[in-house]
Amino acid sequence: MTTLTGGQAVVEALREQGTECVLGLIGSAGMEVFDGLHGAKDVRFVGVRDERTGVHMADGYARMTGKAGVFLAGQNGPGATNLVTGLAQAQAAYSPVIALTGLLSSAHAQRDAFQEVDQHSLFKPVTKRTYTLTQTSRIPEMIGEAHRTALSPRQGPVLLNLPRDLLANTFEAPDFPARGRVFVPQAFTGPQALIEQAAHLLRQAQRPVIIAGGGVKAGRHGKDVVRLAELLNAPVTMSPGHGDAVSCEEAVYAGQMGPRGNPVATDLVKRADVILAIGTRLGFNSTFYQTDALNPDAHIIQIEVEPTAIGRFFPVAVGILGDAGCVTNDLLVALSGHQPAAGAKEWMRTFAEQRKALLASRDAAAGNASDPIQPGFLYRALRDVMPDDALYTMDAGTLCLQATDQLRYVQTPSLLTPLDFGLVGFSYACGLGAKLGDPSRTVVSLMGDGGFGMACSELGTAVEHGINTVCIVMNNGCWGAEKAYQRDFFGERYIGADVRNPPFDKLAELWGAKGFRVDSANSLAQTIEEAIRCGQPAVVDVKVDPNALYSFRRDSFKNRAGK
Repeated sequence: MTTLTGGQAVVEALREQGTECVLGLIGSAGMEVFDGLHGAKDVRFVGVRDERTGVHMADGYARMTGKAGVFLAGQNGPGATNLVTGLAQAQAAYSPVIALTGLLSSAHAQRDAFQEVDQHSLFKPVTKRTYTLTQTSRIPEMIGEAHRTALSPRQGPVLLNLPRDLLANTFEAPDFPARGRVFVPQAFTGPQALIEQAAHLLRQAQRPVIIAGGGVKAGRHGKDVVRLAELLNAPVTMSPGHGDAVSCEEAVYAGQMGPRGNPVATDLVKRADVILAIGTRLGFNSTFYQTDALNPDAHIIQIEVEPTAIGRFFPVAVGILGDAGCVTNDLLVALSGHQPAAGAKEWMRTFAEQRKALLASRDAAAGNASDPIQPGFLYRALRDVMPDDALYTMDAGTLCLQATDQLRYVQTPSLLTPLDFGLVGFSYACGLGAKLGDPSRTVVSLMGDGGFGMACSELGTAVEHGINTVCIVMNNGCWGAEKAYQRDFFGERYIGADVRNPPFDKLAELWGAKGFRVDSANSLAQTIEEAIRCGQPAVVDVKVDPNALYSFRRDSFKNRAGK
């Protein structure tokens, strides 16, 4: 037995669950935990500048590593409330983030105490589960339970409130490891009868298409999906934000489908006779819930780990509750020896021609090195100069939404976006977390000037901890998505749409990072390469055409029938 404070027990319990990195912002309510982290073996602490961006870092770390991303908010009240946006983002992305936050002393609860807020109720809507510690001796149990909940299907964020008096208490703890790492169930497959039903439909398919979603990406099942696609002669489309579920180097790769996808992939799902949707909800970003987003006459086979997602937005011929990888492998076994129909072979040949033409037209549309810089020219420069290990993080907003289907994603993961929460100010912090998760990767964060203004204080974190990512600010001097909205629907009556910015390259240098500025297309590619090679946190301030505004909202306002 060992005498520990509650704060020390938190650190030991995190280590017991395999935690290697804790992100956090110091505060008095959680000081015992920070003290426990001082000199802790095998657990790195990274202090951040803001709780919201810190949770985005934990989100990026979790998605990069497949482990829980842990964030420690030291201050109850205002420190805790700053977590809400980050946790809501992680919930929408099904990201296993664990937030630990200080809570006022138990004896002060419900007395209108200093910085008091009902933190348990506050976080319930934006987490998979919210816990509040009730006994110091239960700390190892509750840290383990937080990990089990966050990492079990379907994954999501968890918050644990830690009353400061319970952190200060001491107790006789069993020598660690006391409980051992919690068991987290992951892979399970569907009933064999449903596997056979799905295989029967796929054998008959003349125009098969696979939609690979977040379940394929999170489980790193892309290679198995490619094997299945090759067996079926089925192009593989991806749901938006998951263009890296399958390597873009594969011949079956079609890119992102749907209203926010490319025209070839979108046309495929509108003409397919059998759609195999693996690890995707077929939700808003993929379909805008419009019946014409997918061929209404197609047989849809949906594989999902969440039972309520199956058939929720589109009727399915076969719905299989199961892990994307397990069910894919079962389908490979069931379809062993399958010979695709002649129609499927022609379908694949036509797709290959259309995909080749799309890529050629994209390069042509990017234009020459003319000013002002067009977004498409920037995307082409990134395609040309970025290494195969590049990982991109992005904000929401029209420039980033365009970019998601215009870059090269060779490895999985290579693309981390806000997904359904659709916020800005996410990309840079997420990139820092991803780099912490895998320092060997080349990490590039794309965002607009408005979004970077929200997150730029984390340049201090990057410099202090040597987190060498590159942030490319697509600077058009406005909130582009909203300005396009005002242009398209409000008669060009602009209000609050324009943004005045400092020179972001100089701002980076003031923080101790490396700053670059690009005003001319002629120097764009070379400058990006220099930023990648500089060996420091870097910001590239790129002046893009302020009139290159694109709206994705017109289609989203169609009714369910697509009108």
